[in-house]
Amino acid sequence: MVEDQSQLESHEPYHRAEFEQNARVPGAPVEKVNPLGSQVTLLSAVMLNLGQITGSGIYAVPGVILNSVGSIGMLLLYWIIAPLFAFAALALYSELASMFPNRSGAEVVYLEQTYPRPRFLVSTAFATTTILLSFSASNAIVFAQYFLTAFEVPITPSRQTSVALAVVFITVGSVALSTKWSLRAVNALTTIKVASLAFIVATGIAVLCSLTRVRDPFANFQDLFSGTSTNANALATALVKTNHSFIGWQNAFNVLGEVRSRDPVRTVRKASFISLMVATVLFFFINVAYIAAVPREDIRQSGQLIAALFFRRVFGATFGSKVFPLMVACSCFGNIIAVTVGQARIIREVARQGLLPFPSFFSSTKPFGTPFGPVALKGGLTVIVILLVPAKDAFNFALDLASYPHLVFQAAMSAGVWLLRHRRAIANVPPSPLQAWNGAIIAYLISCILLLVLPWYPGHADVSFWYATYCVAGIGLLLCCGLYYWIWIKVLPQLGGYEIVEEIDELADGARNTRLVRRYRHTAENEHEPLLGR
Repeated sequence: MVEDQSQLESHEPYHRAEFEQNARVPGAPVEKVNPLGSQVTLLSAVMLNLGQITGSGIYAVPGVILNSVGSIGMLLLYWIIAPLFAFAALALYSELASMFPNRSGAEVVYLEQTYPRPRFLVSTAFATTTILLSFSASNAIVFAQYFLTAFEVPITPSRQTSVALAVVFITVGSVALSTKWSLRAVNALTTIKVASLAFIVATGIAVLCSLTRVRDPFANFQDLFSGTSTNANALATALVKTNHSFIGWQNAFNVLGEVRSRDPVRTVRKASFISLMVATVLFFFINVAYIAAVPREDIRQSGQLIAALFFRRVFGATFGSKVFPLMVACSCFGNIIAVTVGQARIIREVARQGLLPFPSFFSSTKPFGTPFGPVALKGGLTVIVILLVPAKDAFNFALDLASYPHLVFQAAMSAGVWLLRHRRAIANVPPSPLQAWNGAIIAYLISCILLLVLPWYPGHADVSFWYATYCVAGIGLLLCCGLYYWIWIKVLPQLGGYEIVEEIDELADGARNTRLVRRYRHTAENEHEPLLGR
C-alpha cells in the first residue's frame, strides 16, 4: 500500500485514475516494468499506424464500394465521411488512454475497466471474439492475388491459398523472433508504401492534366450522383469497407506501455492524428486518380484489382501488370507485420486478465523477448480462415465478419466513457486533461449503431451467399461467448462446489498476470486449483 501511494504521488493527474481504478476494478495487474521494453518512438508509432492503414484497403475496396453505392459522387463522399468518424474515435481513445497510461492493449483494457459486472462477462466476450477474429486473412489474400498477377500466373483457389499461407508464415514469424527488427521492417516498408501512394496521387494529377495516354479523364466526373443506390444494406456495407480502409490509426494505442516518451498518451495521440491526416488526404486523391483513369463500369467490375487496372490503363501492360502489383503486395506484407505487432499486445493483455488457457505462456516474453504465444495464436487463426473460407468470397466475408462484433464493442466503449467519468467524479479524481467532446462521442456512437442495424435491410450482397450471413455469424459468436460465460462462471462452479478467484502470478521475465483458480468450499482458503492452466 505504501508503494502504491508513493507511485501515485509521482504521476501526473490523469495517471491517478489508473491507481484508483485498478484498486476498485478487477483485471490484469499493472506491470511496474514492461518486459517487452520501451522501443516505440513517435516515428515508430506513426509508422505502426500507417503500416496497418496502408494495407489492402485502398487498393482493393474502391471498386467494391462503387458497386454498392452506385455513383461516383457517393464513392468520394464516403472517403470524406469515414475519416470524420475516425477523428471522433481518436478523441475517445485519447481520453480512455489517459485514464490507463501504463497499459497496452487499448480496447481490452478500456472494456475491462468500464464493465466489471457481471464479473468477467464483457472481458470474456471481448477476449473470445478478438482472438477468434484476430486474423490477417484479407491482406494475405490480396497479397496472393497481386503477387500472382505480377508474375502473370493465373489466379486459382489453390494457388491463392498457397501464396497466402506462405506470406503469413514469413510475416508472423518475423514478429515472433524480434520486436526491434519488426519495428524496423515496419518503418522501412511503410516508407515505401507511403511513397507508392504519393506516386499514385501524382499519377492521378498527370492524368487530369492530360499528360498520359488516358483520354477524357473528366468523363466520370459528370453527373456525379447519377445511379446512387438507396438500399440501406448496400450503403451500410460500403461504409463498413470504407471504415476498414482506415483501421489502424489506433494501432499505436495497443503498444502504449512500450512508448519511449515522458508522456506516452500525448505521443500516441499525436502519432494517430498525423497518420490519420496523411491517410485521409492520400486516400481521397487516390480515389480521384482511379476515377480519372478507369471507366466507371470497369471500376465496378474490378473486384479487388482496381489498382492494377489503374496502372495498366495509365502505363500499359508491362508496368501495370508487373511492377505495380508487386508494390501492392509489398504494402500487404508490411500491413500484416504492423497488425501482428499490435494485435499480439491485445492478446497478451487478454492472457494477463486470466481469460486464456495457460496465461503464463501467453503473457510471457520468452524465448525471444517478444509476445511469442500471442503471435503464434494469431498466425494459426489466420491460417485456419484462409483454409476454410471459399477463395472467391474470402476477402469480403473475412472483412465483414471481423467488423461486426468489433462494432458492438466500439459502441459499448463509446457509451462506457461516461461511466468512467462518473466513477472518477465519485472518487474525487479530476477530469482527464484529454477529455473528448461529447458531440464527437455521440457521433461515433451513432455511426456504430447504424452500421450494426442497416446491414440487415434486404438487398445488396457482395458475396455469393446470403447478404447478412456475416451479421448472423457475428451475433452467433457473441451469443456463444455468453453461453460459454454462463457455463464457465455460473453452472460449473455451482455443480462442482467451487468459486472462481483471482491470483497474481509473477513471472521470471518481469511479466505479471492474473490467474483464475478454483477454490473449493470444503478446502482451506489457500488451497486452489488452476482453472485454465498455468
